[in-house]
Amino acid sequence: MSSTWVGSGAEVSAGGVATGGPLLPRKAGWFSKRFHWTDAVFTLLLLLGAGLGSHWYSSFMDVYEISILWSVVPVVAYLGYRWPSMKALCVSVAALTLLSIWSYGGDLKSAETRFFLKYLLSSQSAILWMGTMFVVATVSYWIGLLGRSETSSFVGTALTWGGVVIGFAGMFIRWYESYLIGPDVGHIPVSNLYEVFVLFALITALYYLFYEQVYKTRQLGAFVMLVVVAAVGFLAWYGVERQAYAIQPLVPALQSWWMKIHVPANFIGYGTFSLAAMVAFAYLLKVYADAPSIKALLPTGALGVLMFLEPMVFRSGGISPYWAVYFGVGCVVVGGILMLRKRIASSLPPLEVLDDLMYKSIAVGFAFFTVATILGALWAAEAWGAYWQWDPKETWALVVWLNYAAWLHMRLVKGLRGVVASYWALVGLLVTGFAFLGVNMFLSGLHSYGEL
Repeated sequence: MSSTWVGSGAEVSAGGVATGGPLLPRKAGWFSKRFHWTDAVFTLLLLLGAGLGSHWYSSFMDVYEISILWSVVPVVAYLGYRWPSMKALCVSVAALTLLSIWSYGGDLKSAETRFFLKYLLSSQSAILWMGTMFVVATVSYWIGLLGRSETSSFVGTALTWGGVVIGFAGMFIRWYESYLIGPDVGHIPVSNLYEVFVLFALITALYYLFYEQVYKTRQLGAFVMLVVVAAVGFLAWYGVERQAYAIQPLVPALQSWWMKIHVPANFIGYGTFSLAAMVAFAYLLKVYADAPSIKALLPTGALGVLMFLEPMVFRSGGISPYWAVYFGVGCVVVGGILMLRKRIASSLPPLEVLDDLMYKSIAVGFAFFTVATILGALWAAEAWGAYWQWDPKETWALVVWLNYAAWLHMRLVKGLRGVVASYWALVGLLVTGFAFLGVNMFLSGLHSYGEL
């Protein structure tokens, strides 16, 4: 996809010296300039859905949950107005979800006997299709980037959209399936590591697709989808090895309406921080494209550390064949990026654009992570009687918040940009990754129900 950029009479040096504002896309095209009739229809559909949901499932919801349901309507309607693709996404997800619910007919065993559910639209089948589409999309993005093929890049975008649609449908279907197991089991599917990894992959991919349309460039899909595929790789292992795909009743600490707003806000933060880190890696790769291999090894080495964190799950019992293959594939990917850095860098957007996108992603992620942290404190006060108890999860959430608060402060006050900001964003993903996954692996506390 071609990119047209217009400057603001400013530049950002590769070394991180700010001399003005960033380049911006000439035509963002991410919002409707006029209210379109489809916006009215979309809003009516949202109101209808919320009304029917409140009527049909009122016995399963308290006043807070009904309030959350209705508050979602204006938010999603506004997002649909500003970003028309959101309307198509919501309608597609709703159609697939309703089709699956109709196919179940209130009987969970239908997933074993009906071909359509068994191989396509049971929750587990949908999530498997999501992972497959994301992997193939990543390959397509890389072929498009290295071969300068618009067709291959377009296929990557189409498959990413497909993965997002069927993945979100799978999450909603899983929500429905939990109630088919039993009313006391039913819950929103963001309660364990398996479910939130699915959510993380979906949010990261969706947020990337948004900015792909804003900046009208598909070149960054090859980078951003690497972290999504890393999440898919973990899901494949965790779902099979630990049988984590099975729906389990909620532990007492999670039986609260707070979970419906705290966890999604948290993972919008995680997803946008991850996107910023991968954009930062692309920035560094472009800066070091003509540098000697030893110097260029610094950013690719940082990516390697990020990709190889997950194999730490085999810390006991030796290296499993799965993680050995994962490690090997990761080495090939990192080595290939290093060897082909000049060709890759020549296809990437300008440094100013990468810097601008990195900043916007961190700013959005910080806002949502701040809200999530406040909501978590309120939830903790209700569940445990105190807003803050220095639990390992809480402590590392504070570390993540302070890290990005400092990053934003340095940018806005000191004009931090370029190489230093990019390395900081990569390190930030290491910190975020430990708060997200490492705490579950190595530490215990009040959040021990999330142990790996």
